[in-house]
Amino acid sequence: MRTIEQITSKGLPLRGNDIDTDRIIPARFLKCVTFEGLGEHAFEDDIEGVSKQGGTHPFREPKYKGAGILISNRNFGCGSSREHAPQALLRFGIKAIIAESYSEIFFGNCVSIGIPCFAASHEIAEEILTWAEKNPSEELSVSVKELKATLGKKSFELKLAEGPRGQFLDGSWNARNVLLLNKEKIENLAKTLPY
Repeated sequence: MRTIEQITSKGLPLRGNDIDTDRIIPARFLKCVTFEGLGEHAFEDDIEGVSKQGGTHPFREPKYKGAGILISNRNFGCGSSREHAPQALLRFGIKAIIAESYSEIFFGNCVSIGIPCFAASHEIAEEILTWAEKNPSEELSVSVKELKATLGKKSFELKLAEGPRGQFLDGSWNARNVLLLNKEKIENLAKTLPY
């Protein structure tokens, strides 16, 4: 099973509170049969809105191309429970998220596909956001094992509940693999059931 202990990548700063799943992946893209291709539509309406105002959304900013650690503020992933939102982020290239807080369902959906969602205080989130904005070509690391973010020589304390943290460290976040590894036990148990 694939464990997730540390992720190192460029940071993608996305400032704002209450960034909901409707913004992450607009409803018109939920008609897909698979999640493939969702990444190219992540934040599509926000991107268009910022573009109309003469700006560039962070998800289209060339300096953040290839960034795999998303940084945001409070209540990230709120709104509907659509699992398409974390799937779109994963397919965009996001491997971890640092934010002040998360919607519980969004958080759970991220765990089930291997995206650690670290919580940070407002002050720490702001400092990491500012660092990523000023250093778009630099990498930072987030450690599931040590619960910290490292930016150059500076480290910050992060939070991740023990249950999901343990799942990332032992690989059990991937429920399908857990089932496949226990196939024989499952088949033996099925034979003992009266139905």
